Amino acid sequence: MERDELLKDLTILDFMAVDLGLFLNTHENDREALLTYNSIIERADRVRQTYEKMYGPLCSFRSYGGDYWRWPEEPWPWEEEFNFEFSGGGEER
Repeated sequence: MERDELLKDLTILDFMAVDLGLFLNTHENDREALLTYNSIIERADRVRQTYEKMYGPLCSFRSYGGDYWRWPEEPWPWEEEFNFEFSGGGEER
């Protein structure tokens, strides 16, 4: 998987986790939702680990490879080259 694909998958999985987490705040006895939530968290962790092994940490306080201070070497989230939805297009400002 390429960098952009991993980031897109992680974004989708993280959104799903937040959404299901909010649902579970008011439906704490919904076993199916809880199982789905746990599955999504596990999948997101695997994608995050894959990304960080290939491209470096996504943030300074969570790193799977132990290179906590390597994260500034990568593009930052607000930089165009980090953000898959902004790369390759758009007007100059």
